[in-house]
Amino acid sequence: MTNESPAAGSTLGPADTWQPDVLGDGYEYRTLDLGTDPDGEGEVVATLVRHLPEPGTSGAADSGTTGTAAAVLYLHGFTDYFFQRHVAEHLTARGHRFYALDLRKCGRSLRTNQTPHFIGDLALYDRELNESLRLIAAETQGEVLVMGHSTGGLVAALWLDRLQRAGGTAAAGISGLVLNSPWFDLQGPAYVRTVGTQLINTVGRFRAKSALPLSKSSAYGDSLHHSIAGEWDYDLDWKPRQGFPVRAGWLRAIRLGQARLHRGLDIGVPALLLRSKLTQFAREYGPAVDVADAVLDVAQIQRWAGCLGDRTTIVPIDGARHDVFLSAEAPRTEAFRELDSWLDWLATYRPGASA
Repeated sequence: MTNESPAAGSTLGPADTWQPDVLGDGYEYRTLDLGTDPDGEGEVVATLVRHLPEPGTSGAADSGTTGTAAAVLYLHGFTDYFFQRHVAEHLTARGHRFYALDLRKCGRSLRTNQTPHFIGDLALYDRELNESLRLIAAETQGEVLVMGHSTGGLVAALWLDRLQRAGGTAAAGISGLVLNSPWFDLQGPAYVRTVGTQLINTVGRFRAKSALPLSKSSAYGDSLHHSIAGEWDYDLDWKPRQGFPVRAGWLRAIRLGQARLHRGLDIGVPALLLRSKLTQFAREYGPAVDVADAVLDVAQIQRWAGCLGDRTTIVPIDGARHDVFLSAEAPRTEAFRELDSWLDWLATYRPGASA
């Protein structure tokens, strides 16, 4: 896979067209011009990717299968970008239209001299999220199911809450939310979430781009990438094994978003939350990392899952990794089975009807 952004140097705006993507046949990208970065790093873009199934397959239809969401919008996490072809192809085989968004300064959207993944306020992502929703609606004329992994799950939930307060998520065309190990709280000892958060708030306000002196681990990355112990091929410049440095201003934005979640959201639509059954933090790769969440504390995910404000289904997946859809074959198959079952239920769900 190339290390060069497919949109490098692009200044294309709303009139941009779809171009061949680095994922190969059946994948295209479109650059979204976001203008001047409020965080002071020049012009920023986001990148919308779509999967085009082969003509004649069920996924090539203009609308989804009866009663299912016509389209999916996928959001990646921190030190991440969209590369999960098998997720896209599973959903298009069901009849969905699949789109994924590389947020500003992430993956395909990262430009020279920009700080990877840095943002000072998670609400700034509304710009590319709303534009993606507009483009998808124009292409599909149907509802959109949002999927978010890790940090992307937090970003998605906060965005839907704002849409709900602004006029209604359903009115905006959203049918549901799928969360894959969402980052709902800061992992580690309790003092990190109290005194540590106060320190993060202060440093993040005045020295926003300072890298925090956190210990690094490649254990999770090593468990994924085919060059070490995993089965997945992806760009290590866009998703390095040890992760990108954590910046104080970025973590401040995360903590403010998590605090908003903890006060209770109203996303306005049903949600499915998939997570591992176990947490296993490690400095170095070992077999235990392959069957647990090596990034987040699953107890915290469980604790805050009730804050979404609508009907939420929580499914622990035995033997799953942090990204449940990058797990070994058995838990990955179980995760897809749970996803399909929930999507079938969502197709028949009517708000206000008895369970």
